[in-house]
Amino acid sequence: MTLAEEAAALDAADPLAAKRAEFDLDPAVAYFDGNSLGAPPRHVAQRLADVVREQWGGRLIRSWTDGWWDAPERVGERIAPLVGAAPGQVVVADSTSVDLFKVLVAAVRANPGRGEILLDAATFPTDGYVATQVGRLTGHAVRRVPVAELPAACGEETAAVLVNHVDYVSGRLHDMGAITAAVHAAGAAVVWDLCHSVGAIAVRLDEHEVDYAVGCTYKFLNGGPGAPAFVYVASRWQESFDQPLAGWAGHADPFAMEAGYRAGAGISRARAGTPDILSLLALDAALDVWDDVDLAVLRAKGLALGDFFLHCLDELLPGADVPTPRDHARGHQISVRVPDAQRTMAALHERGVLGDFRPPDVLRFGLAPLYTRYAEVLRAVTALRELS
Repeated sequence: MTLAEEAAALDAADPLAAKRAEFDLDPAVAYFDGNSLGAPPRHVAQRLADVVREQWGGRLIRSWTDGWWDAPERVGERIAPLVGAAPGQVVVADSTSVDLFKVLVAAVRANPGRGEILLDAATFPTDGYVATQVGRLTGHAVRRVPVAELPAACGEETAAVLVNHVDYVSGRLHDMGAITAAVHAAGAAVVWDLCHSVGAIAVRLDEHEVDYAVGCTYKFLNGGPGAPAFVYVASRWQESFDQPLAGWAGHADPFAMEAGYRAGAGISRARAGTPDILSLLALDAALDVWDDVDLAVLRAKGLALGDFFLHCLDELLPGADVPTPRDHARGHQISVRVPDAQRTMAALHERGVLGDFRPPDVLRFGLAPLYTRYAEVLRAVTALRELS
């Protein structure tokens, strides 16, 4: 069987094949950047137009009490099953950077008497920037540690650990259960960044007794550019969740206009500023595509797409430098190192193959199981060979 025949057979047997039709994708383009910006579900544009015309234009200020104000919690409940969270623990609010700041400060405040924050050494840059500023503001030392060494590095001085579930460069998937257990054994709290795993794999926050997590919604969740992020605070920590951005949206009675701050009940206290309604409701609409998705099937296809990508590389570009794990300890992306990654990716874009690169030499190909086809994987690797 040729690679083309194999791709055709895999696409014909794909249990998620029908999902592709729910997305607005140019058939001339092979899209591999859903790990940076997810493709738009077709119905989102019409839903958002209705929000503008009927809610903003028709109901005007009345829309705040018609459902806008409670949307962060309501949309959070739709994300909760995707991250393995029971109700009442997820809220959509603010950006990933802002949410990381809120959660990390709250985590160290909840664990007084300890002087350091441990940080995933290969973290996405914003996590490092935020952790550094939290350390400056709270007086905690920030120490970068490779993820494999985090369990041994935790000690009596460790207040909190911030770690990425999936490494954004290599695509490596870290063991949430084992790392969380090791952090807890040292008496520290753990904050997980889910930006590259939510919507790709079945995250199990409650099962692994995670303390806090944040994640973005514009990657595999397809919420649109700048879509708001979400916060998970385990129910056991909500009463003591003392975050630094005491904005009116997190107040117990935001419309009372009190001079002093009283934190809201439950997960609502993780809110800060006025919600970005248009982006929030675009995300709400985008989440409709997940209503009938079995996350086990999603994960199986994501891994199969990666396996086929590696198979194509072995056949067409033997010896390619692939930092992504060949076993299944990975998210839904394949990374390839090439000498001039930026030039190569630009040339791939000219051929209608849209991935991205990360300096200095990594090409990233995101594999979104809801719409990526095996034939597109073959097209990407074939184009890469032509440029080699």
